[in-house]
Amino acid sequence: MNGIMREVFHPDKINFGAYGDTIHHLHFHLVPKYRDGFEWGGVLAMNPKAVTLTQAEYDKMIGMIRERL
Repeated sequence: MNGIMREVFHPDKINFGAYGDTIHHLHFHLVPKYRDGFEWGGVLAMNPKAVTLTQAEYDKMIGMIRERL
């Protein structure tokens, strides 16, 4: 997945966060990060400045990821 994220998002770094505090489960956040971008050099904040894409933008992104799986 790391390689796919690099191809699709072209980040400077990818942060991996593993969580499961409140119930017995494990899930991951894969976060592409960019130099001089939001949270560079800091810890993952859970979407305080969330950006919503159009459905077409989400569909394009999903298609790019699926092509590489």
